[in-house]
Amino acid sequence: SRLVPYKKTKMIVEAFNAMPEKKLVVIGRGEEYAAIRRIAGANIEVMGYQNDAILIEKMRHARAFVYAAVEDFGIVPVEAMSCGTPVIALGIGGAAESVSDGVSGVHFFEQSASAIREAVSRFERLSFDPLQVRHSVEKFSAERFRLAIGEYVDQHLSGS
Repeated sequence: SRLVPYKKTKMIVEAFNAMPEKKLVVIGRGEEYAAIRRIAGANIEVMGYQNDAILIEKMRHARAFVYAAVEDFGIVPVEAMSCGTPVIALGIGGAAESVSDGVSGVHFFEQSASAIREAVSRFERLSFDPLQVRHSVEKFSAERFRLAIGEYVDQHLSGS
């Protein structure tokens, strides 16, 4: 992810600093990179920018993806879920629709380190099926989009 203020990555790091038994991996570059490296505790690995192959490998093996930004859609949580990885997400904006609470992840509703910690705790009491997580976002696939747009065009060109 881009490490910019509205993504709230520093807040996620602060939450994990208070949970030293949990590991957090931060991947990305941006204006907050140096500050995030400075505040990251021993349980937090700040990797910086990584190529797509490494990013996908990390997502596939992650226990969860944590997302605290408010965005209209938010592609990165959907990418994580397409790897079978559940998402701990702010339940506002696009993540409110793409992350199904209790099915493909869990929601929290306040941009705060304490809300993230509570969501992590709740997440750990649940179990997630990677195939179900992956299937939950198939509605956002390029193939489904092509089919739906094709059907729409066919309907409207035929005069139906």
